[in-house]
Amino acid sequence: MLEIEALEAAYGDATALWDVSLTVGERELVSVVGPNGSGKTTLINTIAGLLPPRAGRLRFGGEDLTRLAPHEVSGVGIAIVPEGRRLFTRMTVEENLELGCYAPRARGFRAERLARVYEMFPALRDRRRQAAGTLSGGQQQMVAIGRALMAGPRLLLLDEPSLGLAPQVVETIFRILREVNGRGVSILLVEQNAHLALNLAHFGYVLETGEVVMQGEGKALLAAPEIRKAYLGE
Repeated sequence: MLEIEALEAAYGDATALWDVSLTVGERELVSVVGPNGSGKTTLINTIAGLLPPRAGRLRFGGEDLTRLAPHEVSGVGIAIVPEGRRLFTRMTVEENLELGCYAPRARGFRAERLARVYEMFPALRDRRRQAAGTLSGGQQQMVAIGRALMAGPRLLLLDEPSLGLAPQVVETIFRILREVNGRGVSILLVEQNAHLALNLAHFGYVLETGEVVMQGEGKALLAAPEIRKAYLGE
């Protein structure tokens, strides 16, 4: 589905990604873990068209994404849940969710997808008329994920969904991600919490200083001594 080959990305003269290659298959959940500054957010932003690549190739379903604008990337079936959520805080929960189906191809499915989001996140149904900025951090993350799902994506990109959330809320978010993946949506998850991310993933990559330094099945990576020492404090 998603194929990334020898990707390089930079901010001016500062290179953030070096020769990164990875794939996400149909119905697959892939995690990318690494410390702050490793290039995880840069990877997500480059796939989403927010940062043009300096070199390499991006393909999705056989289509070249390398030079597409963000709205064109969205149009091929890719949705992003950005770091920090980026909601419209003065708009209601439901108004934020409806922005996810703004594209013409998604509008006809508004009622069906809204019902599904409320089924997954019952707390949002109860607060649908409430301003998004008045929600807790965990509820705001639910809105951000729900908004992305309203677009009916084939691939969901998530940037640090656990950031700043209580452990109990994080468990709920990751349970929902497993459910979303089980319904056929491919997921690329970048995350600092290596234990949760790799335990959830079919396949994982470790990114350090802009380069892929390890890769393998999620649980196999989680069991690797290097990972347990570097990310789990063992």
